[in-house]
Amino acid sequence: MKLEKKKLIVKREYKEVYKCEDGIVKIFEKDHPKADVFNEALNTARVEATGLDIPCVKEVSQVDGKWAILIEYKEGTTLEEMMEADPGNLEKYMEDFVDLQLEMHSKKAARLNKLKDKLSAQINGLKELDATTRYELLTRLESMPKHDKVCHGDFNPSNVIYGKNGKMTIVDWAHATQGNASADAAMTYLLFALKDQEKADLYMKLFCKKSDTARQYVQQWLPIVAAAELSKNNEIEKEFLMRWIDVIDYQ
Repeated sequence: MKLEKKKLIVKREYKEVYKCEDGIVKIFEKDHPKADVFNEALNTARVEATGLDIPCVKEVSQVDGKWAILIEYKEGTTLEEMMEADPGNLEKYMEDFVDLQLEMHSKKAARLNKLKDKLSAQINGLKELDATTRYELLTRLESMPKHDKVCHGDFNPSNVIYGKNGKMTIVDWAHATQGNASADAAMTYLLFALKDQEKADLYMKLFCKKSDTARQYVQQWLPIVAAAELSKNNEIEKEFLMRWIDVIDYQ
């Protein structure tokens, strides 16, 4: 990959993302698990095979001793930026956002990891929660219907690129799994609620309407996905997520 003219786009604790001549390159820190890097590339390739129009993986290699993934560049603006710049059209953008998520959920990728297994492992590893709470969460998870739809796991407007031709594409498939679409929707709702409850409520209303899903059903997933998000050890989000983890039956 050619990195002579790279431009930093995003900097995270464990990675840096650059725009370069060949596309978008994610360079991970040396202590980032090698298996996670290859899993992200494999997830993306498996989602590509479903026919969804997403940025394809072009290369996995090392840069200065760090693992890196080169991904196709999709020109455009994130949907998050468009929502913020044009709040008068928020409902239209949110409808487009939900339609795109439902298109994704219509796909299947049999070789993706199972969402249920991932959630179970995340909950089991949570030492912030006592054994009784973990048991209740795992019992609820086990009782939920098992599906095999493509789920993004981090579906939010910053991961949707709106092209100049009006076409949207989903990026960042590191957390992709196959599973229950309403679990994926519950995660999206939480990601909105962390920043803006009004947008979260609009999203929930439109998702339930367009997918013909009962709001109560999506809400049953909230404690489970909140626990999964808590496993990422983000101190800023911790108090908010802990409020959602109380295992209660929504009316």
